Amino acid sequence: MSNVAAEPEAPRAHARIVYLGPVAPHWEVYGDWGERQALDEFRTRALARLVLLPRDDPQFRRNKERINRDAERELISIEWELGLPTDDDADES
Repeated sequence: MSNVAAEPEAPRAHARIVYLGPVAPHWEVYGDWGERQALDEFRTRALARLVLLPRDDPQFRRNKERINRDAERELISIEWELGLPTDDDADES
């Protein structure tokens, strides 16, 4: 048994999950780079968890974590664009 920790593998793809607004469809998943088949399969699973689910719904938080774990397992880096103001945006006001 080895005590050496496995080095994290580099992502094989990157996806952006974008909140489109309160009118359905609420979400879109864009593949920025990487294996097209892996991104298509990930998009299908992610959208199945997010369909008809606005970002303010309590179920969204649970499904977001599931999607994050799925992406980690598949070596897909993800970026969430929820359309919420960030601290930087608040400073500009």
